[in-house]
Amino acid sequence: MPRVFRRAAGPGRDNEARQRGIRPQIMNGPLHPRPLVALLDGRDCTVEMPILKDLATVAFCDAQSTQEIHEKVLNEAVGAMMYHTITLTREDLEKFKALRVIVRIGSGYDNVDIKAAGELGIAVCNIPSAAVEETADSTICHILNLYRRNTWLYQALREGSRVQSVEQIREVASGAARIRGETLGLIGFGRTGQAVAVRAKAFGFSVLFYDPYLQDGTERSLGVQRVYTLQDLLYQSDCVNGNTHWRTSLQMKGEMGNMRQGAFLVNAARGGLVDEKALAQALKEGRIRGAALDVHESEPFSFAQGPLKDAPNLICTPHTAWYSEQASLEMREAAATEIRRAITGRIPESLRNCVNKEFFVTTAPWSVIDQQQAIHPELNGATYRYPPGIVGVALGGLPAAKEGIIPRGILVIHNLLTVAHPSQAPSPNPPTKYGDNQEHPNEQ
Repeated sequence: MPRVFRRAAGPGRDNEARQRGIRPQIMNGPLHPRPLVALLDGRDCTVEMPILKDLATVAFCDAQSTQEIHEKVLNEAVGAMMYHTITLTREDLEKFKALRVIVRIGSGYDNVDIKAAGELGIAVCNIPSAAVEETADSTICHILNLYRRNTWLYQALREGSRVQSVEQIREVASGAARIRGETLGLIGFGRTGQAVAVRAKAFGFSVLFYDPYLQDGTERSLGVQRVYTLQDLLYQSDCVNGNTHWRTSLQMKGEMGNMRQGAFLVNAARGGLVDEKALAQALKEGRIRGAALDVHESEPFSFAQGPLKDAPNLICTPHTAWYSEQASLEMREAAATEIRRAITGRIPESLRNCVNKEFFVTTAPWSVIDQQQAIHPELNGATYRYPPGIVGVALGGLPAAKEGIIPRGILVIHNLLTVAHPSQAPSPNPPTKYGDNQEHPNEQ
């Protein structure tokens, strides 16, 4: 193992920053360990590796909780990527000793305590443009299913029903309704909400929405109607669709009684948006005609557990509305690129989609070389640190490494490649002064 020399950190500002819980910027270069980036709840890093291999070691954990994450990742990882299948509370975040940035591979970030992360000096980012088309398409599929009852008709045939006479058709298709002239109410009108509106209008829906964060005028460009209270939307809508990740007290919990008698409910945005116990009761009483949920209060969802197990006229899917191979690829590329910005730039200024800047603690000037991390002989950083704004890459090629770190400490993959790079490699897609992809806060 190569010898690495470090100066002792000064007792002044560094100790004060450490006591305040403020973390240093990510360091890279020949005098520093190669940064470790971990995919927390997945195994496949083949998309992320080409984007990060010249700057960082990429590890995967395949964990469902921090208890399953390898100690090396908890102690050394400066960046983390994650899907929706793991939750990070304040207690979980405090286990990571060097973590500086988390990128949620997707748009929702309910599974991360963003306030605690900000107070710990950890930036949390998302991919707000992720899977807009897929989520909107899935939402429309759910809506059409509720109106035309294809799922129940299929089940009837699978169960042996023989439908021949008009009376039998009327019986088996009872509840099917015409769409034209119905009113679809959208809670939240970000990217996905607007995509749903465009699709719904093509089927004959009148569309209205409620979004307290959106500036006036958007409704005119899309030919939809805006209401200014949630109660108005619920009262006027024949079908209500949630399209928001708002982290406020504004939720449909407690508001279900304001919905129009016999309305439909669709939610593919956030599990906490709908009170499942109240929904089950409303379905049983017939106050809500039918519901379709892709997200749930508790995931992974199981009909055998929870209040929805006996609810009628209900369609549930396992949080898959976002998925397609194309969407997954785009999200992973965007997440790895955001991690790259964190390594080559400054946090949070260089990040394009940081969602917790309001909670962020200003980084104190820690000593650049006060990073107590073990250095693997093959993973020592090969990039050089220049003055702020300039990042160089060593001539003659760089080693790239990939480690798979899973529970019980098994080293799965260790593959070194050599790639040639120019003498300087600026950060890809540098953000503009205002951030050219900052989105308004209620995106699906």
